[in-house]
Amino acid sequence: MKLASLRGPHRDGELILVDRALQRYVAVPDIAPTAQAALDRWNEVEPQLRAAAAQLESAMPEQARRFDARACAAPLPRAFQWLDGSAYLHHVELVRKARGAQMPASFLTDPLMYQGGSDALLGACDDAAFVSEEHGIDLEAEVAVVTDDVPLGTPSEAMASHVKLVVLINDWSLRNLIPAELAKGFGFVQSKPASAFSAVAVTPDELAGAWRDGRVHLPLVSQINGEVLGRPNAGVDMNFSFYELLAHAARTRRLGAGTILGSGTVANRDPSRGCSCLAERRTLEVLEYGSARTPFLKFGDRVRIEMLAESGASIFGALDQQVVRFRADL
Repeated sequence: MKLASLRGPHRDGELILVDRALQRYVAVPDIAPTAQAALDRWNEVEPQLRAAAAQLESAMPEQARRFDARACAAPLPRAFQWLDGSAYLHHVELVRKARGAQMPASFLTDPLMYQGGSDALLGACDDAAFVSEEHGIDLEAEVAVVTDDVPLGTPSEAMASHVKLVVLINDWSLRNLIPAELAKGFGFVQSKPASAFSAVAVTPDELAGAWRDGRVHLPLVSQINGEVLGRPNAGVDMNFSFYELLAHAARTRRLGAGTILGSGTVANRDPSRGCSCLAERRTLEVLEYGSARTPFLKFGDRVRIEMLAESGASIFGALDQQVVRFRADL
């Protein structure tokens, strides 16, 4: 089952069901008006949503309309909670090297995680507006899961039943602001602007055999201005599964329905798979050449992130965003 949120007068969007081919959609206001409303009552509404999705696939109901990702907001345009892990320790090690920091041994057993801003999340085709190129604009291609209500203290082995949706993310970062902000010892704020989400979120069963052990075993392809930056497999070298990340988050608090938890930047140790962010590529260049050769993003650059099934079909649709200069409304 594939869900999205159509833009409209309501700031949380209108919940729609999208067919597997990402060609048609139907609105389901009688079942749930928004994605958050569906997650709040997931056990009650899931059978109805699945019945409507099956009808969309088989009968193409009269009310079906042509799907356009550009008309969609993020699946959850605003979320009660957005947590981002860093499950690919190869990426963590490289990025820390770039700012002269070593990776503590504890990172192998204790996941990194921060809580980001979730009051205004970007859609897959929204422009990504930034104040200055001097801040070091960078993409971070990730996978994320969305949960129902997770009780406090839920262990990792019980987390499978709480993962309701899977989605792609571009967790935009401002690299040149990160070192000073982290040096304060209080986490990210200015260096982590609004993240962007694929137009479509899918239930784990849509991934078929690619969803196993709390990981998505498919390549995540990132491009800048049409050139491939990387295609690492999201299920490879992921040191902590989504189940383990969720258990870490729920160790001392409950997670409310609609909690989004990201994997962190997808990274493989195999250099032929490329990178999912420029910071990683620049660090590899420093290690090989003594200095970084690839610049961070400039205004006018276009970033595309997509995950394809083994058949070659797009699963979530593509995040396709242009980097633009922020201009305040006059």
